[in-house]
Amino acid sequence: MTSTFSQNTNESEGRTPPPYSETDFSSPSPAYDPVAQAPSFDGVIGKRFAAFLIDAVIISLLWLLAVFVVAILGIVTLGLAWLLFGAIFPIVGLGYNALTIGGPNSATIGQRLMGLEWRTWFGGKVSPLIAAFHALLFWFSFVIFFPILLWCLFDPQKRCLHDILAGVVATNRR
Repeated sequence: MTSTFSQNTNESEGRTPPPYSETDFSSPSPAYDPVAQAPSFDGVIGKRFAAFLIDAVIISLLWLLAVFVVAILGIVTLGLAWLLFGAIFPIVGLGYNALTIGGPNSATIGQRLMGLEWRTWFGGKVSPLIAAFHALLFWFSFVIFFPILLWCLFDPQKRCLHDILAGVVATNRR
């Protein structure tokens, strides 16, 4: 009774390999096809820009509130809390995105007003950690090399480079 490696493989036992082993990762997203689901991507770039402006106002108001709270805490703690001033904007901005995009509505307030939602590239909901990572990549793109945001003009799914790196897709709300 000889046992070889080929006798123990899936082919010798008549089983087919699992479906994920033959996945074609060259397509942009298996869950969202920009040709078959064109209405899902209509006007997404303009809506994202308008949503960004709305969210910038909301984040600015939250930032002002946080600055006021830290200023008062600084007086109470004899200046110790004033060390938090440099961390207020990242905490507010990343927290806002993590709680809204990573929340049950899968969109910031501005994006909800514009009728957008975020999903992972395979169709799932975005976790708060991925949402914060996505926002961090956006701000790096925005601050370090702004023209990279123009990538979405050439992508069939209207995704920016930071969307691709974070593995998320913005679509019109269903």
